[in-house]
Amino acid sequence: MDNILEVHDIHTNIRQYHILQGVTVSVPRGSITALLGRNGAGKTTTLKSILGLTPPSQGKVIFDGRELRGMRSFDIAALGIGFVPEHRAIFRDLSVAENLKIAERRKGDLARKQEMIFTLFPDLKRLIHLPGTHLSGGQQQMLAIARALVPDNRVLLIDEPSEGLAPVIIEHMIAAIRQLSADSTVLLVEQNFIVASQLAESYVIIEEGRSVKDGKMADLVNDPQTIQRYLGAA
Repeated sequence: MDNILEVHDIHTNIRQYHILQGVTVSVPRGSITALLGRNGAGKTTTLKSILGLTPPSQGKVIFDGRELRGMRSFDIAALGIGFVPEHRAIFRDLSVAENLKIAERRKGDLARKQEMIFTLFPDLKRLIHLPGTHLSGGQQQMLAIARALVPDNRVLLIDEPSEGLAPVIIEHMIAAIRQLSADSTVLLVEQNFIVASQLAESYVIIEEGRSVKDGKMADLVNDPQTIQRYLGAA
């Protein structure tokens, strides 16, 4: 299988804490892969370690054949990896247009992508001049994802896209992320197993900083014992 991103046995320390103690993840090109696990398992730290925001102390992170460990986060992102952090993290005092513009890596990125972005998220076109503080939680999440689409990213790391959103907004978010995978590969952290199961083709379960199980999402959906053991949901 053609994996665009491979994480091999990474260990990551944050201050005195050994957070990741052996995480391995393979992300097939053109797919959606979900990182699953209970709160505090190390899922978000895995995404940040891929980007070098919390640099791994050992192991390998390979993006399209290139070793990332030891590179600066800015340089990793410039290779074509976009990050949508949890809690949205938009610039709330800036307008929708300014939030999108600031995401450009090269002049003209937004002009090239805005038709696609506004097709995915028509609310953003309607609210283009409003500041982020005037957007609902769902609209802020749309903006956070849209920012990652402005440059030419081949992989999107998306952290908890459904967190705090109403069910009707979650359905819209699921549809949008599915469309994204036609052009980009997605590695997704999602606490809501129903959402993850509707989106991802494959999964990796992380428990206490270690990857403990992986496979096809269709198989996991039909394995209530594994779901209960590692995720606490039947």
